Amino acid sequence: MSQTMTTETALQLAPTPLAQTLASAGAPLAEYRGVLTVAAFADEAAEITAAWESAVVHDLGWQQRVAVTGEDRVRWLNGMVTHNVAALCAHPPDTTFDGLGNYNFVLNAQGRIQGDCRVWRIWNDGQDRLEIELAANQSARLMAHLERFIIMDDVELTPLPGWTALSLTGPKAAAVLHAASQGTLDPAAILPGAAQAGHLRAAATGLPISVLVRRYTGRQANHLALWCRSEDAHPAWLALLHSGATAIGAHTVERLRIIEGIPAFGVDFGDDTLPQETGIDDALHFTKGCYLGQEIVERIHSRGQVHRHIRSLELFPAQQPPALGQELGDGDSRPIGKLTSVVGAQLDGAQRWFALALVRAEAEASARVWTYPGGQARLRSTLPETTTP
Repeated sequence: MSQTMTTETALQLAPTPLAQTLASAGAPLAEYRGVLTVAAFADEAAEITAAWESAVVHDLGWQQRVAVTGEDRVRWLNGMVTHNVAALCAHPPDTTFDGLGNYNFVLNAQGRIQGDCRVWRIWNDGQDRLEIELAANQSARLMAHLERFIIMDDVELTPLPGWTALSLTGPKAAAVLHAASQGTLDPAAILPGAAQAGHLRAAATGLPISVLVRRYTGRQANHLALWCRSEDAHPAWLALLHSGATAIGAHTVERLRIIEGIPAFGVDFGDDTLPQETGIDDALHFTKGCYLGQEIVERIHSRGQVHRHIRSLELFPAQQPPALGQELGDGDSRPIGKLTSVVGAQLDGAQRWFALALVRAEAEASARVWTYPGGQARLRSTLPETTTP
């Protein structure tokens, strides 16, 4: 399932800073996660191949940053998200890294997911604050939800305009970043969930471009996010292309997400989903103390089960691939789940099909191969191999 579209509604959205520049050169735009960004470049098949075998760069301008300040910021935010924010602030500022972060769900009192975000501790600019990093299509709803719970707390949420991000991933991503920074940035030294400030060199002028590199943990590879001032997005883009990266658009970004088996809020799960149903275990912390929805999460954790899970599948269609929402069966004419995302890709010289599906837990216990009209779906015990950047 793609999150891109080219309707009149999409055209009313604002383009990212990078997309605005690239569109002026004729790049086609489409909606993705609440913004307009480049849909694709010359050859989407070549984009997938580059991501699989080399290094790719794409616009990450749908991500937004919100500063969390005030004396109560750590206690308050720790009580609003599912991971351990207090642990990020439990030691003195590190002089090597700009900050540390973790991935989180935001829940309601019934333990249902209202959205997802990353939380970072920032200290390199003489301040010691927290930041929330979230997608544009979740921003209004999540911010309203969080602000409802600032009651007697000394906490202020402040959007940080003027910043945007690029993403760099693939087996040769480390080499590209190393070259673009003239050897000053080495992602191999940056742990997942950590960040480091540094400089790229503009391809045309050689002038430094200040960037903040944040390393995310993926299911197939680690992804690097390079934050910079909006006016520096295009020079940074050119510096990475000049150093060997291949540009990819939002269509390929979405296909890679599904191939990696990463569920997306609003596509594979939503506000009726419990955290443990997503299979994203690194969003949860079970010993940090109370937070909104924690009672439900802990009850599920202690009992050790939920009734359904989002799982990554490989499909083997006899002819045409299945449609979104197609039910899966276990051979007894009984539906055991449905497909939430489906994508095809030419990988390793063959056409392959991947999907994410919401599957009943008892079906997982009894079988790892299911059927749908026109093919089979097999649970992926391991994901396609690639070299971590």
